[in-house]
Amino acid sequence: MAGISTSNTDHMIRSQLWSKQLKEYFEDQLIGMKYVKQITDFPDGELINIPSIGQMVASDYEEGQAVKYSSLDTGNFTFQWTDYKQVSTFITQKMKQDSFYANELVSSFVPRMTRALDKAMEVDILSVGPDQQTASDYNLINGGRHRWVGSGTNETIGLADFVDARYALQKANIPLTNLIAIVDPSVELAFNKLSNLINVSNNPQWEGIVRDSIGTGMQFRFNVYGFDVYVSQNLKTGIAETIGGRTATTGVANMFFSADSTALPIIGGVKQAPKVDSEFNKDYQRDEYVTTARWGFKLYRPENLVTVITDTDQVYS
Repeated sequence: MAGISTSNTDHMIRSQLWSKQLKEYFEDQLIGMKYVKQITDFPDGELINIPSIGQMVASDYEEGQAVKYSSLDTGNFTFQWTDYKQVSTFITQKMKQDSFYANELVSSFVPRMTRALDKAMEVDILSVGPDQQTASDYNLINGGRHRWVGSGTNETIGLADFVDARYALQKANIPLTNLIAIVDPSVELAFNKLSNLINVSNNPQWEGIVRDSIGTGMQFRFNVYGFDVYVSQNLKTGIAETIGGRTATTGVANMFFSADSTALPIIGGVKQAPKVDSEFNKDYQRDEYVTTARWGFKLYRPENLVTVITDTDQVYS
């Protein structure tokens, strides 16, 4: 008796079943823009000049002698909008006619193109400062180091790096308010493993970090030596350099600075916010979408940036 079963009626079963639900990738939170000193002047062309003035110097005066006059040092900081970015895609008429997911695809184009530009902007913001420091050098300012390789085992992070970063900012006369550290996830991993954090018998101030882990979303659970620490996957990577006898081969540039509104280290502006253009291309029978944006960022106050380079491939050792 033949009957009906999966063994003899395979043509009656759809070999591939598709859900109406779409799976989307998780996206990291972007935080860099809020730490940028915004340019609000938008002149003709792509270059803007920002005048700067130095400090006055006191000198000894002797009665009956002529006063010695000195000029006030001035300078010129130049800024340029350097980046013109685009994201584009299309969907053919045939695809729109045949695809069950055509409407979902089209509705996702604009937000995903805008997100791609936002991501590119974040990467530019978090790399421009370390890129404009001198590589393989301490970048000394008033005797304080502003770039070095992590002090931990295998060039990972160490508590001393937070202390030294604070000292460097102090020596540079930076306001020690709203101190921020933006670090790679590998730094959080190494930090969580530090022996003096794991053994809290004589160090109760770290108990909360060990219990809850350092990271909760983008911000660490606790302030570390005055720094609110954020985790980002968009920092400058692929760094190989030696500073002071310590070498990082697969380094990432972790950033320490004050987010005081008067001292933000990065200056920049978006001259053209993401702008969407779309049209139907009759030759190719498809709808085309293009999103463009224009921006620029530059290290504005090098005295308010400390870069600690840590290796990303040593955290498991």
